Amino acid sequence: MRLSHVAWNLGGLSLPLGVAALTVPSLIATLGHERFGLLALAWGLIGYAGAMDLGLGRALTQMVARFRGERKLSAIPDVLMTAGRLTLGTGLVGGALIALIALAGGYKWIRVADTSPHEILISMILLAVALPAQAMSATYRGLNEAFLNFRGVSIVRATLGVVNFGGPYVVSLFTTQLPWLVASLVVSRLMALFVYRWLALRCLQAEPETRGHAGYSRNVARSLFAFGRWVTVSSIISPMLVQADRFVIASTVSAAAVSAYVLPYEVVVQSLILVGAVSSVMFPGLSKIMQEAPDQWRAYFDKWLRRVMGLMLVVCLALAALLPVVLPLWIGSSLNAESIAVGQVLCLGVFANAIGAMFYALLHAKGRADVTAKLHALELPAFLAVLLPLVAEMGILGAAWAWVGRMAVDALALALLAKRIK
Repeated sequence: MRLSHVAWNLGGLSLPLGVAALTVPSLIATLGHERFGLLALAWGLIGYAGAMDLGLGRALTQMVARFRGERKLSAIPDVLMTAGRLTLGTGLVGGALIALIALAGGYKWIRVADTSPHEILISMILLAVALPAQAMSATYRGLNEAFLNFRGVSIVRATLGVVNFGGPYVVSLFTTQLPWLVASLVVSRLMALFVYRWLALRCLQAEPETRGHAGYSRNVARSLFAFGRWVTVSSIISPMLVQADRFVIASTVSAAAVSAYVLPYEVVVQSLILVGAVSSVMFPGLSKIMQEAPDQWRAYFDKWLRRVMGLMLVVCLALAALLPVVLPLWIGSSLNAESIAVGQVLCLGVFANAIGAMFYALLHAKGRADVTAKLHALELPAFLAVLLPLVAEMGILGAAWAWVGRMAVDALALALLAKRIK
């Protein structure tokens, strides 16, 4: 693994945080906590749209990285064409489902006091438009990562992240209407799709053996689904696990309480960009090493696991100590006093999540996406069973403790499973 690849990934993930730090306080002041909470839900839902690629983006990365290790480059164009057609179809189906849920009255599930239900309805329909673009983007990004084009991926990711926070901020200078705020998110996803596709085609053009005719292949589709179907289960359930706390808070407490929870959550959880920068580079590299040098991958993985654990221990301790100073300075007098305690509790879960993410990548590099999918399927009902009563009893602090518990169980289970499975 080249440190330059990690550095590009880290830059692509961290630049949006700087924009968020500058724009979020102004957004809260302009929109109020309720509308900001709804915007946070929109960010969560549009992130969930990535699940609509049915895990094919991850499957494509694993397959193309393996083909590159085996020097079967002529098969790669068919893989991209097949995955692209499949994700377009699944994205369109997912978008239609979200639109139908909205039209059937799903927008009424969120407790609001000052926001028109009509605004929420229109916003949900707009988010449905983003699903096909988000699904197909995962496919083209997956091919770029398989070719180790982390520079291009990072530039797109950084730009998208900047627009993710900067777009609503610019819109808020003219209007606080929720549909216009959400529209900026949708436009950015459509633009990202075109750029990811252009970069993917450039990767193919750089290799003479990949310039042949590309066509849809049923055999490739079956192979992708053999891996991707389990990633799909994880891709559908994992965002539910990630976003469940926000929607439970919105329906049980209020949309304004989502804001009080999301602010410390985002500050603390964004430290995981360090882990994401390593694991997303490690995954294709590990898949390739397992084919080229099967006796070397374990030392490679253990080295990076130790580095990530040491780094995240320092980061989490520092965050827990600095939150009482940083959050009041950042948000100001409108900060909910409970937010500081929530952030400190979440630091425990972030450290556990960092460890779990590394073993998650290891299992996928081994081609065992089924293991992580089954684990997530077991975790979801257990998490909800703990989350609902804790939120009812303790509010946003209860949601934080439920999240920490899930992260700890997840990391332990992934570590044990990764060591047992060859």
